[in-house]
Formats: sequence, C-alpha cells, structure tokens
Amino acid sequence: MKRLLTATAFLMGTTGIAAAEGELQLFNWGNYTSPELLAKFEKDTGIKVTVTDYDSNDTALAKVEAGGSGFDLVVPSANYVQIWVEKGLVDALDLSKLPNHGNIAPEWMDVPWDTGRTHTVPWQWGTTGVAVNTSVYGGDPNTSAVFLDVPDELKGKINVVPEMNDVLSLALWYVGGEPCTEDTEVLKKARDALIAAKPNWLSMDYGATEKMSNNDWAASVNWNGSTMRVRLANPDVVYGYPKEGYPVWMDSVAVLADAPNKENAYTFMNYILEPENAAMISAFARYANGVAGSDAFMPEDMKAAPEVVVPEEFKAAGHFLPTCSPKAQEYYTAIWTELQK
Repeated sequence: MKRLLTATAFLMGTTGIAAAEGELQLFNWGNYTSPELLAKFEKDTGIKVTVTDYDSNDTALAKVEAGGSGFDLVVPSANYVQIWVEKGLVDALDLSKLPNHGNIAPEWMDVPWDTGRTHTVPWQWGTTGVAVNTSVYGGDPNTSAVFLDVPDELKGKINVVPEMNDVLSLALWYVGGEPCTEDTEVLKKARDALIAAKPNWLSMDYGATEKMSNNDWAASVNWNGSTMRVRLANPDVVYGYPKEGYPVWMDSVAVLADAPNKENAYTFMNYILEPENAAMISAFARYANGVAGSDAFMPEDMKAAPEVVVPEEFKAAGHFLPTCSPKAQEYYTAIWTELQK
C-alpha cells in the first residue's frame, strides 16, 4: 500500500507487450520507481526497463488476472501477496538466480505473508497516516479524527486517498474495531463515520506530494514517504501516526507466472537486493527498504526523519493489514462503493 504518490494508472491494451531481448516490463505503483536506478540498471546490464503504473492493488490484480498483460514483475502489498500466490499468478522464486537473496534483512525474511521469501523480495515499506499543514491546523495530527471528525480549520481543505484497505482500516480502528472484521455492527460504525465525514472533505484523490507542497490541500490521508517529500518542499507539513491504529505495509517484487522476460526479471530482482541500489530506490520515494546494509548508502536526511523512523510512542499503534476473507472483502466493497457515490 501502499505508496502511490501520483496516479497515472496507464493500463496496457489486451494485446499485451511483445517480449524482446534486453527488455523488462515492470508493473508498479505510480511515482514509485527511481529513474536514477533504472538508468544505472540499463547502463550496467543493457536491459531497458519500461514501467507501467497502477493506482491500487485491486487494479493490478485485475489487469494481470485478465491475462495477456505482457508484464514481467509486479509489486503487490503484503496483504495481497498470498492472493497472487494462490491464484497462480506469480512464480516461486528460483533462488539459484538470486545470489543476493541473502541480503534481505532478517526481520524481512520470515514475514507472515511470504515465509522464507519464497515468492517475493522487498521493494519498500512504510506506514499510512495523515499529513497536516500546521500553518492551517495546530491541533493533534496523530489521530484519524483529522479526517473522520474533521476540525473546523480543515473542513473543505482535506483530501482522502482513494485506497480502500487503508482508509477502511483507519476507520475501523477509529471506531474500536479491527481490519477485515466480519462484524456487521462494527462495520456499520465505520461506514457511518466515513459517510458523515465525507461532506467535509475536499476530494478523494492521489497526488498529495504535489498538492500539499503547493498548499492546494491543508491535510490528507497519506503515506509517510510522500509526506516526507512534501515536508522538504513545505516545512509546515507534519506526518501524523493515528493513535487509534494505522497500517504498516511492505510492497514486494514478484515474477509473474507468464512473464515473457523471466531471465531479465531475475537480473533486476537480484540488482535491487544490492544495498547501494536498494538505497537508491529509497532515496527517490523516501521509504525504507528491507535490504541489509542499505543504511550506509541512505540519504542523511532520511536517517532520522520522523516520517521514516517511527517515534517510539506510536510504534504500538502500527499494524500490518491481514488478508481479508471473501466475506470481509464483500463488506469492504459495499462500503467503499457507497462512499464513492
């Protein structure tokens, strides 16, 4: 999750993309892939990478599941990895082609969504919270009340990213529930809170990096790396960790089962597990990565950034999202559809 910063969401046609020697097709979240890394990779390997953006996990899943996409690599969030695996859409990793697999940091190796890292390698990880312009609002940013019980100063000035799992999880925690619940009473409380709050929102959109930097929005449900990029352009902006509960996420790279350029896909995956290259990815999008040794190459301004290094007092409120049951997903979709009207 999450970490779309702008949404170009360009989707390729059903004819697919032709395989060609020296090419690689990466299907990734928008504004999330370092151009410097791609240039370095092409120079070092001769492989040209084409990046196609998507704007949500569901968009990516539906596109690939339809068949004939022509993509080689995809970058699902943790709570979607097992869906891709169970549907047979991604390959188990051939570790003989990934000598850098051992560079995955120990804490990111035995993860619940991919035990032993048999299907994915880390891309970046972070949190979902709220970005607030303190020149407009001086209250507590560390609460989902910022968008669910909107303060007067922020009414008509706040954006909510249209990322269903993040937003519904924040709302469920706020009303005392848990993500992926099937408890209809709790779901109704979350639904009611969202529906009541929506008239006070300006928009449900992506692009907080640009729009908060330019003071078009005074607050937004947003991701931590994007918010750091905003703060560097607009020092009045702070990142809040909702004390009621907030998502922690990791996006990871997987090889598609029908990838036309699998050897190149492995070359790229192995390349991003080099600490210096992993740090280059982080330096662009401003999220942490899961590669041991990359800290030595990270930008100095990230090493103690409050958006990247979670303050001790808010660590306990952060949680990885589970993979929802079909019934819970059905409830989520119904609430989300109503909210979008």
